[in-house]
Amino acid sequence: MNFGLFLLALIPIIWLIIALAVMKMPGYQACLIALVIGAVIAMAAFNSSGSNVATAALEGVLNALWPIILVIIAALFTYNITLETGAMDKIKAMLASVSTDQRILLLIIAWGFGNFMEGMAGFGTAVAIPASILVGLGFDPIPTVVACLVINSTPTAFGSVGVPTTTMAAVTGLSATSLSANVALIECVIMFISPIIAVMILGKGAKAMKGVWGITIVSSLAFTLPCFIVGRFVGAELPNIVGSIVCMAVTILMARKMRDREVPQEYSTVSDSSQLSTEKLTFGSAVNAWLPFILIFVILVITSSLVPFIHDPLSKIASAVTIYNGKGASPLTFTWINTPGVLIFIAAIIGGLAQGAKGSTLGRVFVKTVTGNWKTIVTICSVLALAKIMTHSGMTGEIAAVLVAATGTAFPIISPLIGTIGAFVTGSGTSTSVLFGDLQRQTAQAIGANPAWLCAANELGAGIGKMISPQGIAIGTSAVALAGSESVVLRKVAKYCLLFVVIAGVICYVFPMIGLVIH
Repeated sequence: MNFGLFLLALIPIIWLIIALAVMKMPGYQACLIALVIGAVIAMAAFNSSGSNVATAALEGVLNALWPIILVIIAALFTYNITLETGAMDKIKAMLASVSTDQRILLLIIAWGFGNFMEGMAGFGTAVAIPASILVGLGFDPIPTVVACLVINSTPTAFGSVGVPTTTMAAVTGLSATSLSANVALIECVIMFISPIIAVMILGKGAKAMKGVWGITIVSSLAFTLPCFIVGRFVGAELPNIVGSIVCMAVTILMARKMRDREVPQEYSTVSDSSQLSTEKLTFGSAVNAWLPFILIFVILVITSSLVPFIHDPLSKIASAVTIYNGKGASPLTFTWINTPGVLIFIAAIIGGLAQGAKGSTLGRVFVKTVTGNWKTIVTICSVLALAKIMTHSGMTGEIAAVLVAATGTAFPIISPLIGTIGAFVTGSGTSTSVLFGDLQRQTAQAIGANPAWLCAANELGAGIGKMISPQGIAIGTSAVALAGSESVVLRKVAKYCLLFVVIAGVICYVFPMIGLVIH
């Protein structure tokens, strides 16, 4: 451990904070510069050769392109297809028929449907798709993105059919069942309050809760309780999916009962009821409008580990390539079919064709989606390249080691912070599990704590860190056509990230003292 190296390792992270929050630099520019800074420090202070740095960066770029950017483009492509075919207009009409109250629609779309997308696909879809829909309904873009980022801070651990948590189990050798149970427990408090805070963000203050306290609390519980029960007793694959389906059903039923209540003008999606679509939707046309999203759910479920006779053969269609040429290199695996991005593309194409889109239309929308999000692609590639350089050179490990040495037995207070740092750099709960999972396990054993509990704290922190991740923010701003506004979003969301980190630290430290840890 070397304090000087610790400070040097922090420089790329400090640069990102200053560039985005103070200098208001566009995310793609700030991240490219951070990548250069990280590469120079790795070579000058951490004894990494130019070849090591170059191959580490290449590994990061390839990892960014497949599967992360693939999923993001697939999710945005799905949304853009529904715009092209007019299906989104029908979806908006259906949602508006449930409620014209923006606060309630936020609960249904960002909290319910967003958590569903996180459970199904993850990798930014839970921010990109709900934010796009809400802004399409007339929501203010910046508060909407901030609210979606806050909401997405808690379902991360069980995202992509539980991948971050099952990855943590694989990395640490801990029981996946025990880890899932502890994650379900440690997430509960922040999970419960996040939709409440999101409504306040949308409405610019606590006054926004007037008239919707009841539905907000019930909606929160309708997701949190099933998520906890499934995570505690079943495993990591289904908590988000089951919780979100229950949540959407309960919230929509309550919203319909509140339909006749007057909505304050500042929270109304329309200024006049005549602006709502009067088209009478049949059951068939409603299903057709939602078909791409229904197919995403069906295809992801039947190709998941829940259906092993489909999942296992498809997962074997993969290539493992060692990119990094330094010590500790491990193969980078590219799963060619059974990966969320490919499956979402398949669902979108089938759904788009069923909605009447021609092949040429799908091609045009795809090109437009890619070219319209080049800044997001550059941002994410730069961040993942930096993350790989920091990991392979030992920069990330140096940061964590100093934090451990400085805290000792009080480490559980900052255990979630370690995960937050990892997710800030990588933008991924899964990558954070790989980065810091074994560190959390070893530290827990050194201080006599439950390893599953500190690893669960890492998962909690990773979700919180995604809130301020340049990658996550880039996804959100791109989804609402505000690429270049990352610094504005970061400044607004940073205070909620800090609040959640403090709450997470208290939970991680106090719960074991009162016997709530699951062994």
